Amino acid sequence: MKEIEKMKAGLEYCYDDEEVSLMKLHAIENANIFNSLPEDDLDKQHEVLKEILGSVGEKVWIAKRFCFDNGKNIFIGNNFTANFNLTILDVREVSIGDNVMIGPNTLITTASHPLTPKGRREHLAQGTEIKIGNDVWLGGNVTVLPGVTIGNNVVVGAGAVVTKDIPDNSLAIGVPARVVRKLENDIE
Repeated sequence: MKEIEKMKAGLEYCYDDEEVSLMKLHAIENANIFNSLPEDDLDKQHEVLKEILGSVGEKVWIAKRFCFDNGKNIFIGNNFTANFNLTILDVREVSIGDNVMIGPNTLITTASHPLTPKGRREHLAQGTEIKIGNDVWLGGNVTVLPGVTIGNNVVVGAGAVVTKDIPDNSLAIGVPARVVRKLENDIE
């Protein structure tokens, strides 16, 4: 099995393999294209996002700098806003629902590395998908780690590190993020 096939299957793979490195280089080039677009040309921004991401809904706005590992593993719903310096390491799928807001300097990463020095020296990685529901607000400087599912109507406070699933209708804060109270859902 090739390293890129292992990556796509969620198996441990070598991240400096030539094909994997070319995918990342292509992603960097696509990010640079998007990040170089004029701020006021929303139509062109949306057109480019539709080309470089797996899918993108309507009324999507992402502030500059937007960085990613692949692009094609990012699936964004309708009415999405992301503030400055969003990074999505999408070696696996990242699904984002409708009506989602993301604060500045947020990291969403599907990639992890071995806890052993031997594995890290061998440049190994493994990816696990992330799912973010509808009506979610991730505050500034939030980190979402591999394998996490964030439910619908969730607010994650600024600076939180999401290490495990967060259920629907929850406010989560802290490092690691923990649910501190239920939230009202006033649209159901």
